[in-house]
Amino acid sequence: MSDVLGGGPFFHGTKADLRVGDLLTAGFRSNYRPDVVMNHIYFTALPDGAGLAAELAAGKGAARVYIVEPTGAFEDDPNVTDKKFPGNPTRSYRSTEPLRVVGEVADWTRQTPEALQAWHERLAPIRADERGEIIN
Repeated sequence: MSDVLGGGPFFHGTKADLRVGDLLTAGFRSNYRPDVVMNHIYFTALPDGAGLAAELAAGKGAARVYIVEPTGAFEDDPNVTDKKFPGNPTRSYRSTEPLRVVGEVADWTRQTPEALQAWHERLAPIRADERGEIIN
């Protein structure tokens, strides 16, 4: 599927401290539903979107945005494109294959404390399993 999707560069947001050459893989708990182990690794072509994901990620580390390259096929993220933004204007993708870290971005837009709190409140019902579904 990836041959028809938009090109990079691509970005992944996380609180993990990674190095160039490291591989990001599926198989970890969801940041939005901790009871779900993810079958895919998610990424975007928008550094600020990856930054938001980093700020919302589980963990205590600093929010970081990495430049990544897919090592295999990828597809539009159906959690975003099919349900919320048809046509993928968020340029959100997922893959079952690893992503290779090729660099780090320092100049992405960080959320204000108020905006970040609003995001946490919006995601609280999903994290509590009260509503929302993750297509895994």
